[in-house]
Amino acid sequence: MAAPMESEPHVPAQDPWDPDRWAPPVPPVSGRPPRRRLSPLVNLLCFLLTVVTTVVAGALLTVNELSFRTAFDIILTPSLWSLGYPYSLSLILILGAHEMGHYVACRIYGIDATLPFFIPAPSIIGTFGAVIRIRAPFTSRRALFDVGVAGPIAGFVVCLPVLAWGLAHSQVVPFQPKPGEIGLPSCLLLNLAYGRFFPEVGAGESISFHPVFVAAWVGILATFLNLLPVGQLDGGHMLYALSPRAHRRVSLIAIVMLISAGMLYGGLHLILFGVVWAIIGPWHPPLRDESERLGAGRVLIALLALTILILCFIPGSLQLF
Repeated sequence: MAAPMESEPHVPAQDPWDPDRWAPPVPPVSGRPPRRRLSPLVNLLCFLLTVVTTVVAGALLTVNELSFRTAFDIILTPSLWSLGYPYSLSLILILGAHEMGHYVACRIYGIDATLPFFIPAPSIIGTFGAVIRIRAPFTSRRALFDVGVAGPIAGFVVCLPVLAWGLAHSQVVPFQPKPGEIGLPSCLLLNLAYGRFFPEVGAGESISFHPVFVAAWVGILATFLNLLPVGQLDGGHMLYALSPRAHRRVSLIAIVMLISAGMLYGGLHLILFGVVWAIIGPWHPPLRDESERLGAGRVLIALLALTILILCFIPGSLQLF
């Protein structure tokens, strides 16, 4: 390697954990300009499109006619849009609370993060969820833990009253199987809720679920998947903050258990998640200071999150996707 010319000034090596490293860069005088940040209008546009797709999905669930032709008729008939408002509002509240939990926690710790991006989808649930982009590294275990746990807990807290409202407006009807009808696998939380709202469902009867219940069900599924202690999921963030050494080992075990449970119970979502994270890898970027202790309070919150994960575990096959 050639030695630098004497006329060149010495440039000290930059500390990769220097906070100034993550400040917005100064535009160079010449050369390629830095990548511009997306305008908040992009967030707004994604949100409005998600409102449209979830309103259509909610109307389809209300009329219980899941076909592209019916969806097209709903789009062209504004008088039918109101049928989808309860579902759309409920699901957006749950997903929005989850992502705003992350966003607010990032703001508390001064971590650069975007506003939530809602992702519209032409599917029966109307969305692929919502995300925020964190544009700076986590520098402490407490920050990592708090940002990771804030989203699932916030979404779960909002999901509970939505679930109660949806079940309160659902009805017990004679069981009449219909071709193409949607089946919603249960979990421990839902089994407890069914016993509270429908203590006597006889033979030959079934529950006709209100679309708001479906929104709560989607929120429960999203909470479960995000709390999985794998990689850089919310549960993976929490696990790394609790024990950086145990993170990779537990992530590998969780991936194997996901795929195994999916094969055992016919849960295609579990197999898909397991395969995806096996490809991505159960790694997590290191923190600047991994010697920081979380304290007893955060350990109790971690146990609460583990309880929520168990309550929301949906093992069976999904017919929504």
